[in-house]
Amino acid sequence: MAVRVQTAPFDISGEVAALTGARTDIGAVVTFTGTVRADEGGRPLTSLTLEHYPGMTESELARVEAEAHGRWPLLASLIIHRVGELKPGEPIVLVVTVSAHRRAAFEAADFLMDYLKTRAPFWKQVSFADGTTSWVDAKALDDEASARWN
Repeated sequence: MAVRVQTAPFDISGEVAALTGARTDIGAVVTFTGTVRADEGGRPLTSLTLEHYPGMTESELARVEAEAHGRWPLLASLIIHRVGELKPGEPIVLVVTVSAHRRAAFEAADFLMDYLKTRAPFWKQVSFADGTTSWVDAKALDDEASARWN
């Protein structure tokens, strides 16, 4: 299990290689990479800024990652979440789940992403091309998706 919150970009293939190594017990590796969209609600944006409370955020991500390991037979997992100002097209988040079987890896990755979209302690502010800014509110569809894990 590994959790990192960082400002720097990440190398997806390098992270997967480091997590899986030369293991032969792995049957499935699922990755999800989230990127900054070029618009929010149909309005063009110039950046997305993510804020968090250092220490608290990592502890909370580690807690939910451990929960995923308790729900599914994962062999390894990784959550990397970026903070700071990000431009459209830049990666925000990487979730990797590793298991002997695909169903566990897919479901665990889905669970982790639903948590990250709805309950993770990050605050997002978008800067629009017209010079205005807005905090990003939770979306009802994300809350509905996350409710299935309760």
